[in-house]
Amino acid sequence: MKLNGWMIAAATSLVAQAAWAANISVTDAWVRATMPGQPVSGAYMQIQADADARLLGVSSTAVPRVEVHEMTMDGGVMRMREVKSIELPKGKTVSLEPGGYHIMLMNLKKPIAAGDVIPLTLVVESGGKQQTVEVKAEARAMDGGAMHHRAH
Repeated sequence: MKLNGWMIAAATSLVAQAAWAANISVTDAWVRATMPGQPVSGAYMQIQADADARLLGVSSTAVPRVEVHEMTMDGGVMRMREVKSIELPKGKTVSLEPGGYHIMLMNLKKPIAAGDVIPLTLVVESGGKQQTVEVKAEARAMDGGAMHHRAH
């Protein structure tokens, strides 16, 4: 009888572990405002996980195409490339920022104005389990009011 109880406890423990997902914290999420006719923008944020995790992808109901990219220096030339995932080490804040990892918003149908809020859905994997994290990123002008003045 003791063996059966142990087996039930072990099976319950495995089920509890499988149902567990990392707590993901996203702060300072923002999107770069665009000029009329500009088909792309970038989204940036700080991500922290309470367990080792990976950002696998991002989507948005407001943007036709969303990709995760990395900017790197290669022989003195800044290069941008799509990445399949970004590691989110337990307890470490990972910055998605201009000049590094970032989210590309592509094939924009209309400009993104400062103050617009762009919904983003992050797909994160931890412990073999995927989860989504909903983020609202507010659009910011590139350099204060200078964009507004150039538009006149």
